[in-house]
Amino acid sequence: MAAPPAPATEGSPQPEPHVREPGPGSARRGREDSRASRLSFCTKVCYGIGGVPNQIASSATAFYLQLFLLDIAQIPAAQVSLVLFGGKVSGAAADPVAGFFINRSQRTGSGRLMPWVLGCTPFIALAYFFLWFLPPFTSLRGLWYTTFYCLFQGLATFFQVPYTALTMLLTPCPRERDSATAYRMTVEMAGTLMGATVHGLIVSGAHKHHRCEATVTPGPVTVSPNAARLYYIAAAVVAVTYPVCSSLLCLGVKERPDPSTPASGPGLSFLAGLGLTTRHPPYLKLVISFLFISAAVQVEQSYLVLFCTHASQLHDHVQGLVLTVLVSAVLSTPLWEWVLQRFGKKMSAFGISAMVPFAILLAAVPTAPVAYVVAFVSGVSIAVSLLLPWSMLPDVVDDFQLQHHHGPGLETIFYSSYVFFTKLSGACALGISTLSLEFSGYKAGACKQAEEVVVTLKVLIGAVPTCMILAGLCILMVGSTPKTPSQDASSRLSLRRRTSYSLA
Repeated sequence: MAAPPAPATEGSPQPEPHVREPGPGSARRGREDSRASRLSFCTKVCYGIGGVPNQIASSATAFYLQLFLLDIAQIPAAQVSLVLFGGKVSGAAADPVAGFFINRSQRTGSGRLMPWVLGCTPFIALAYFFLWFLPPFTSLRGLWYTTFYCLFQGLATFFQVPYTALTMLLTPCPRERDSATAYRMTVEMAGTLMGATVHGLIVSGAHKHHRCEATVTPGPVTVSPNAARLYYIAAAVVAVTYPVCSSLLCLGVKERPDPSTPASGPGLSFLAGLGLTTRHPPYLKLVISFLFISAAVQVEQSYLVLFCTHASQLHDHVQGLVLTVLVSAVLSTPLWEWVLQRFGKKMSAFGISAMVPFAILLAAVPTAPVAYVVAFVSGVSIAVSLLLPWSMLPDVVDDFQLQHHHGPGLETIFYSSYVFFTKLSGACALGISTLSLEFSGYKAGACKQAEEVVVTLKVLIGAVPTCMILAGLCILMVGSTPKTPSQDASSRLSLRRRTSYSLA
């Protein structure tokens, strides 16, 4: 308890009430803080480039891994289900583990988050390459791909968690963070477009339809060595992007907090911080809503190529449809950033629902013109579904820090737990949906599938994403969402980050 002020004695000057008046010095400091909070164009671009490798790899696996496992590796659909489920679960389980270790890591000259990104780079590149490698044995291929997919997903998590949490440490200004997020999403999608284009063009020769027309036997088609070699080349090209882009990230981006500033007190443990974050209502609503939305996007991406190959006469349009999805996503990202700033993030969420009627239309009328329209609209919806949660999450973190006085540093826990839950939902959605192919009678490597498989693919491309998106939007629209902090609130958060940044 503070001691009461000493009584004023006669003749002593009376203390004047403290009135803080803005003066030229405070105005100048405000302008300096504002300029210091701004991020340069180079910093934003380099920050976006840092996330390109994971997005390229994720796009390639989302569109082509399932087809590779079924038609090139020719493992049963039940084993493919286990590969996808095991990999996604390992990635999800790695999120809290990554948050725990990153949370307790010490600062270095390059910061606290950057060393994790750089340290994971060589190992994740190797794991990705061997994920697309065709081993000489056939009986244990399911175990081979499960092992390397689990390694890839786990290492990708240790790469992605510190990278995404770096958003909070770039600048204390919410608008600059939103701008950096938009740059990141645009650059990532542009990289995804180039990566998916290169990957798709390289492996397109492995899926020529004439190989089925020349086959007289109804069984699986023998995989040529050339097909396996094409996948090796595509995997090597994507793997090289990890060291290149990580180097540019390290050179162009610096963590904001000053590591020489002492903390004001002990920080929260990881488990205590996780308990606090998961009880924060705005965070719970954000996570639950995007559990459904992100799972819907993953299902739509995973089954688009399979649907075009086996459930319609669109096998010659696979590469064009994939490019249409990615091009529309890249071009619409700046537009969605403007919509976010102009109309608000909650209103922008309705853009995700644009995918719903067109996905149903594709399942009902699987023709080339309809497919290209659906691909374009799906890309627009995917863009906002990817941009929106990463723009809302910093607001949720700021809302939490304004209501609690535990000090900053919980960014990693917020980001890692969000990725954990979304990956877990994707694992369940992809595992169950791929298992449904096994129950419907899918034959790995076969040129023509049974009618039950065709119906199952139509349900997976139309009805399943529709139900998930509508459920997620209903949850997101209920109640209020955290507002972007005012300038005063942002200044208080910036001061708290500078004086209390500790995660012991």
